[in-house]
Amino acid sequence: MSKSARSVLIFGLYLVVLGFTLLVVPNFLLGIFFLPSTTEVWIRVVGMLILILGFYYTQAARKELTDFFQWTVTVRVSTILFFTAFVLLGFAGSALILFGVVDLLGALWTGLALRSSKISGAKS
Repeated sequence: MSKSARSVLIFGLYLVVLGFTLLVVPNFLLGIFFLPSTTEVWIRVVGMLILILGFYYTQAARKELTDFFQWTVTVRVSTILFFTAFVLLGFAGSALILFGVVDLLGALWTGLALRSSKISGAKS
């Protein structure tokens, strides 16, 4: 498995765990980040969507879909921008930014792996 595929696989597994947690025990996770508890179905819908995204990431990693890896870099970098804007606009507490940091670090890891493979001519 290439370095970029490994980075996407690990990020996909993170999404699977996060999605499953939000789907099954959302208030546990919300409490860890000092976010208010909820009984609304929307947090579970978000969990389901994150779980599905995790599936896509893990399958793309298994199949070495380099184009997908490149697409994720841009999107994952943008996540921290959105989450920071949500915090600055007062829509969410600052703990939300931590999730954006995970996305940013994952994107940087994938981006660097892709760049290193281009420079060396090796498989990414």
